[in-house]
Amino acid sequence: MRFKSIFFLGIFFIAIAPAKAQSKGFGVFDTAVDIGKPKISGSSAYDAENQAYHIKGAGYNIWFNRDEFHFLTKRIQGDFIVTADFEFPAAGKEAHRKVGWMVRENLNDDAAHLSATYHGGDGLTVAQWRVMRGAYMRDPQDEIFFPKKRARTIQLERKGKTYTMRIANWGEPLQSAGSQVMENIGDNPYVGIFICSHNADVLEEARVWNVRIDRPMPPNFNFGGADTIGSRLEVLDVFTGKRRVVYESPVRFEAPNFMPDGKSLLINSKGSLWTVLLSGKGSPVKFNTGFADRNNNDHVISFDGKMVGISHHRTGMFGGGSTVYVVPITGGIPKLVTEKTPSYLHGWSANNKEVYYVGRRDTTRNSPYHVYKANIETGAETQLTRLPFGHVDGPEGSPDGQWIYYNSSQTGTMQLWRMKPDGTGNEQLTFDEYNNWFPHISPDGKWIAYISFPVDIDPVSHPACKAVSLKLMPVAGGAPRTIAYLYGGQGTINTPSWSADSKQIAFVSYSGRIK
Repeated sequence: MRFKSIFFLGIFFIAIAPAKAQSKGFGVFDTAVDIGKPKISGSSAYDAENQAYHIKGAGYNIWFNRDEFHFLTKRIQGDFIVTADFEFPAAGKEAHRKVGWMVRENLNDDAAHLSATYHGGDGLTVAQWRVMRGAYMRDPQDEIFFPKKRARTIQLERKGKTYTMRIANWGEPLQSAGSQVMENIGDNPYVGIFICSHNADVLEEARVWNVRIDRPMPPNFNFGGADTIGSRLEVLDVFTGKRRVVYESPVRFEAPNFMPDGKSLLINSKGSLWTVLLSGKGSPVKFNTGFADRNNNDHVISFDGKMVGISHHRTGMFGGGSTVYVVPITGGIPKLVTEKTPSYLHGWSANNKEVYYVGRRDTTRNSPYHVYKANIETGAETQLTRLPFGHVDGPEGSPDGQWIYYNSSQTGTMQLWRMKPDGTGNEQLTFDEYNNWFPHISPDGKWIAYISFPVDIDPVSHPACKAVSLKLMPVAGGAPRTIAYLYGGQGTINTPSWSADSKQIAFVSYSGRIK
């Protein structure tokens, strides 16, 4: 796989720790407060088991030149991207009861602020703001009305002094709901989720989940060799969109697989593989790969659950030396499969006798990659693609053995394709403006999960630390739907990561700069 990352130094056993709730029970936030002294006090509670927030609040409004509401918040220095799902679980009394994200100069009732707001009565979802202390609120730029009874995703991004709101219903891409320059909020504002009943005599309640706070890396950030970046190991229900953080670390890790026992996940970091309990309990355990201590994010478990394929970098070899090996699922000394380099593993055949990978065999600078397969016993290699231009990647065998799925830029943008195991019968599967990578087929053979990069990304690259999305589409054909929005990219979902019951996928997201 081109642009692979690999770690050579450091000790990993101190790097990953279980995800924990904050000491005050506020999850990722540290302060719960009523703003403007509403008549009825609000409250916040964090459900650690379900990783969801329940907030209650009253208040006459967030409007004119002063506000009354309940605020669950923390201070964030500099740029950020905050994303969450919001819903009012019960019918309310006021059409303009409000919930959403807010960034606020301070905790005074007349502070400059911007809120990304969902109105629970009529479905109005807008950005609203007060440009300076004590000023009257400004009317929204764009008024978008969503179905009243649906939960929705709201994202708020800060770049310098510019704030951009994005919204989506479940399954849809995020769409912009306007941007606003705010001169008076400052560089270290309060950021959090809020609720306001729009009626001083009424207490309203909302539920908020999939809360993520990300700190973007600078545009020139070089992911290769950068270990100190916040990383989350997440599990996603692909049919409900509910996400659960299993582990977090200030040290980078990548590319989870579900282990055959269904109780643990396999990840890579600093050149080694590690198992992490799905429950989040205990510490990561190093997986034995013998002499192979320069592994990248190309570890793949065979369909029968007996073997693990890895890509280990041999020193002094062409193209970085990535070479495919196989080891028993219990760990052990790797067995060489591909003598030629570079070879980046991505999948197994359904009969567990062959592996699928991408490689370069032409030493000419910038020569194209092709898809190959090799017998794990003999090492006999067969080239499957022969495109004169563009880039191919991510070959993965289907559970029924009928197809190899992969991504290719042969039409200009990176799209999903499939071909028969002998390299014939190529079919394009996605046809949109995004750059789509790493198709992963569910064990029941019904679904394709993949990562989608934005349109401004070089089609032949899959960088880390970008605003990306995970999507799901039927194998039988049909429109894809968005199942997660995250800050990630390279290392997020490079390898097959479905659960055995075809209901969940595991992935890595990056929270960005370590505070």
